[in-house]
Amino acid sequence: MKTWAVLPVKPLVRGKSRLAPVLSPAQREKLSLGMLLHNIHLLKSLDCISNILVISRDTKVLSIARDLGVYTVQESGQPELNPALMRASKLIHTWGGEAMLILPSDVPLVAAEDVEKIVHLGRFPATMVIAPDAAKDGTNGLLVHPPGLIAYSYGSGSFQRHIAAAELAGATVEVYESERLALDVDTPPDLEEYVRLAAKYDAPVIDFQLQQQQVVEG
Repeated sequence: MKTWAVLPVKPLVRGKSRLAPVLSPAQREKLSLGMLLHNIHLLKSLDCISNILVISRDTKVLSIARDLGVYTVQESGQPELNPALMRASKLIHTWGGEAMLILPSDVPLVAAEDVEKIVHLGRFPATMVIAPDAAKDGTNGLLVHPPGLIAYSYGSGSFQRHIAAAELAGATVEVYESERLALDVDTPPDLEEYVRLAAKYDAPVIDFQLQQQQVVEG
C-alpha cells in the first residue's frame, strides 16, 4: 500500500504563542522547527511511508522541506488547512497514493511503532484510523484510505467530527490510542509533560534552548 504522510505546519515565527510565558519567540521557533525535522526524519526512515508532503503558509518551512526531498503545498489565507488538505488528497490520489496519514508537526514523541500500527490498521480500503489528543477533543493522527475519504474538519472538536464523517461515508473507523501520540506541545504544562514522557520512553528531548551568544545578540 502506497501511503503518503502529510504534515501541516503553522508559521514558525508566530507559532506556539501559548508558550510565551516560558519560552522566547526564538526558542518557540527553534522548538517548532525541531519537532518538524524530527517527524520528517522519522517518516523518511519508515518503509510503510512512500512519500511525505508538508503543507504550510511559511515559505521558510516549505524551503526546508524541499531541501529534505519532501513534497510541499503552500497554504494560503486563514484558516485554510482543511481546504489545503483536500487539495493534497487530490494530488496524492493523482500521484498514485492509496492512503494518506495526516500528522501535526507538533507531536514530538510519535514513534515508528505508532506510525506502523496506524498504517497497518488502515490497510483495507474505506477505512479511517484516528488518533485523538489527550483530551479526546482534537485529532493528532488521521489515516484515510483512500485519500479524500472524508471531508477534513480540523479545529476544536475535530475528533468526534471526523468519526461522524467517516461513519456517514460508510467507512470502517479504527481508533488508535497512544500516550506518545496524544501529546501535542501547545502550553507550558504540555512542555512539562513532554519532558516527563520523553524520560519515560527514553526518547530524546528536542533542544530548544539558545546559545548565550544568540540570546545576547537577539
